[in-house]
Amino acid sequence: MVKKLSNLDASFYYMEESTTPMHVGTLAIFQSSDDEQLDYDSLLNLVEERIGLVPQYRQKVREVARGLGRPVWVDDADFDITYHVRRSALPRPGDDEQLHDLIARLVSRPLDRSRPLWEMYLVEGLSAGRSAIFIKSHESLVDGIENMEIGQVIFDRKPRPAELSDDLWMPEREPGDLRLVAGAVMDLVSRPRDGVHTLRMATKDVSATVGKVAQGAGKVASMVWSAASTAPTSPLNVTISRNRRYAVSASSLDEFRRIRARYGCTVNDVVLSVITGALRNWLVSRGEPVSASSTVRALVPMAVYLEGALDGSGGEARRNVSSFLIDLPVGEPNPVVRLSQVAHATEVHAHSGRSVDAGTLVQLSGFAPATLHAMGARVASSFPQRVFNLIVTNAPGPQSPLYSAGVRMTEMYPVPPLVKNQALSIGVTSYNGRIYFGLNADRGAMSDVDVFASMLAESLDELREACG
Repeated sequence: MVKKLSNLDASFYYMEESTTPMHVGTLAIFQSSDDEQLDYDSLLNLVEERIGLVPQYRQKVREVARGLGRPVWVDDADFDITYHVRRSALPRPGDDEQLHDLIARLVSRPLDRSRPLWEMYLVEGLSAGRSAIFIKSHESLVDGIENMEIGQVIFDRKPRPAELSDDLWMPEREPGDLRLVAGAVMDLVSRPRDGVHTLRMATKDVSATVGKVAQGAGKVASMVWSAASTAPTSPLNVTISRNRRYAVSASSLDEFRRIRARYGCTVNDVVLSVITGALRNWLVSRGEPVSASSTVRALVPMAVYLEGALDGSGGEARRNVSSFLIDLPVGEPNPVVRLSQVAHATEVHAHSGRSVDAGTLVQLSGFAPATLHAMGARVASSFPQRVFNLIVTNAPGPQSPLYSAGVRMTEMYPVPPLVKNQALSIGVTSYNGRIYFGLNADRGAMSDVDVFASMLAESLDELREACG
């Protein structure tokens, strides 16, 4: 049976442009030992063993002739696992700056639409015996409800997880053009309104449909349309190129928890306050005018757990992605006052915003951040771009070590996508007692993204010192 892309998935597929690839990524760092090495053959075997848990990762998108209907998912009869799982290396001993340059180049490249829309890279040659896995998946591929991100099934809570049964996969025969067109015509007759939306998307009139589609997609996206006023003017909103820069920052989760306990707020409030302080310092460093009333409006698709704990037992866990717009008070010089203002704003939104349930069966490790970041990016892409200055996705992760092919993961950074006219996107994830920031930026508009990354640490120091 042919499965069509949902209206929302189709909108992400069609709205992709050369300057705005619609994929979300994850960068995981691993520490090899004398006993365990993360090598290409081990990773390839692991993915081949687990890919049956994410069957859509062996499917490609097939468009209907003349855009008469939504594209469909079809099995890739020529699926080649070695095309998707790739090997890369840095000149030994590769440092973090070289790694981030590589990630920036990989993020800049759109995925091949003639194949399943994902890629995975094993990056070898890092200093101190480290290696890295970088995964990127198209936003139309991961919805968090039926389809989770492949990273969720290759990370384990134990060095030696239970083996799965053999995956005897045989691709179904791809439907012919006549069958697809006939089905599309029937849909046009029975649901003419959907047909109009599909034709608009196929002819790249995405802006006229994506908002309507997203508002009706209650299972996927959550919108706060009440704060639809135009965002403040900002150097963060410019015409962007196809080239990217990538930078990271990491801090102890306990630092955020201590500040949370001191002021009776949430860890998410502290995260947003730290970002606010970094934005303030960055604007000042650029000579931008910053007054007492200056703000930067952030769209924050924030993932939180609703019911049940992720204990790795294979049970079902319920998640929630709650999205809201918040004006970050970059004009406020006092870090404690900034935190107070952010906490008040998020409390108001907690009672007013709608949210989306994203129940996902955790079949192996319960490692959900990559899927939740993908969901957050989907939500963000459905907002009018004029109403926010940047996107901050926030997804909590497990607070115990994870492994891939028996090797321990030491760090995990999100690689969020950029949307049109956005020079910076920030992803935040917690893992094993640390908080990790991943910064994806336009190469020309924000050449100093590494400076901004250092300012995140400075902003946390400033807030910690103010707390005494």
